[in-house]
Amino acid sequence: MATSMIDLRTDAPYGHVCWSYDDPAAFDQRARRFLAEGLAAGERVWYVLPGKPEPVVERLAGLVEFADALRRGAAEVVALDSTYPGDVIDPMEQVRRYTAATEAALAAGYTGLRVVADATSLVRTPAQLAAFARYEHVIDRYMRVRPLSAMCAYHRPELGDRTVADLACLHPVSNVPDVLFRLYACHPGDGAAALAGELDTLNHEMFATALEHADLNPVDGELVVRAGELRFIDHNCLTRLHDYAGGRDATAVLRTPWSAAARLVEMLGLSGVRVEAAR
Repeated sequence: MATSMIDLRTDAPYGHVCWSYDDPAAFDQRARRFLAEGLAAGERVWYVLPGKPEPVVERLAGLVEFADALRRGAAEVVALDSTYPGDVIDPMEQVRRYTAATEAALAAGYTGLRVVADATSLVRTPAQLAAFARYEHVIDRYMRVRPLSAMCAYHRPELGDRTVADLACLHPVSNVPDVLFRLYACHPGDGAAALAGELDTLNHEMFATALEHADLNPVDGELVVRAGELRFIDHNCLTRLHDYAGGRDATAVLRTPWSAAARLVEMLGLSGVRVEAAR
């Protein structure tokens, strides 16, 4: 355990939202509000949906907040399969696509790019889910340093609660009430990831899955996890973190103000975890 206190910045939301929905009309209303906020901030906005864009364009063109933006290209309705090609996405290639789109928006004079994407059809199979969940973490890292924001939408009745939860926990913000922890990108140089919320017996398997999906990379033999907003972590989840880091030949460094974590690590004899006190 560290002998000095480490000052952790609070991880404020930065525009990466997971939105689970049951009612498509309610989702559309929330999506339009998210995109309108982007237009007001000078961003280019994309509404990415399955099916043909034309009916949605026609509907949005009748709304005051979108009519002019559609005419001048600040708002665009984009077909899902043209933005996310292939049955199983390539996470790194998808990040490159959004990198190019963000830079193009900046070059055109916009303050950034804001996207709403209904990704339900991209996470139906285990292979799709694993690839897309990995992409969610990689694009989350990109959003930390460049002006891209997104609402990733998933139709809960079609996918089921567990699939939605596996995706929601990889976002800094979601509307899924029963996801009690979040594993998401932190600022570059601050660690491999940020961890917030509560980790206990009920979600230790989901935590292990989230770690595998994120595929975190150690630096100099340490896997640093910034946990300034961690309220609780039990022995199961500490063991999961220990085993995950060990599988990458690294020591897990958990930086948290929750002092009981250090006592648990000592009691469990987890030599591959080091808890550093933070404030």
